[in-house]
Amino acid sequence: MASPTMLKRCLPVRRRALSMTSLIDVIFLLLLFFMLSTTFTRTAELPLVAGARGAGTAQTVPVFLRLAPETLTVNGQSALLDQVAAQILALGQDQPQVLVSLAPHVSAQRLADLLVRLRSTSGMRVQVLG
Repeated sequence: MASPTMLKRCLPVRRRALSMTSLIDVIFLLLLFFMLSTTFTRTAELPLVAGARGAGTAQTVPVFLRLAPETLTVNGQSALLDQVAAQILALGQDQPQVLVSLAPHVSAQRLADLLVRLRSTSGMRVQVLG
């Protein structure tokens, strides 16, 4: 006759069913982590008016603004980004037309910062030269 330990070895091993609860908990925690750590930013649109060819004549003399990665000039004079709108308005034009020329390697963020400051002033018409 076989001993009880020998019978245990001969019987097929019954596997327990895997519990899905712990897997679902881990997936839920990961989902919660990624939802809370993600920042949702709203991008704003900046309308651009590109310079175009035309035979029209300007009513006022346009203000020429040169934007470089580190510098900014208004009609050839150095300007600060924070004070550029005030400097353009100090020229005495009622509704100034500003032509923005970009130097090589100007980042899109720097252009966006400039356009936000210029668009905050009412009556200013801004064109970005391509």
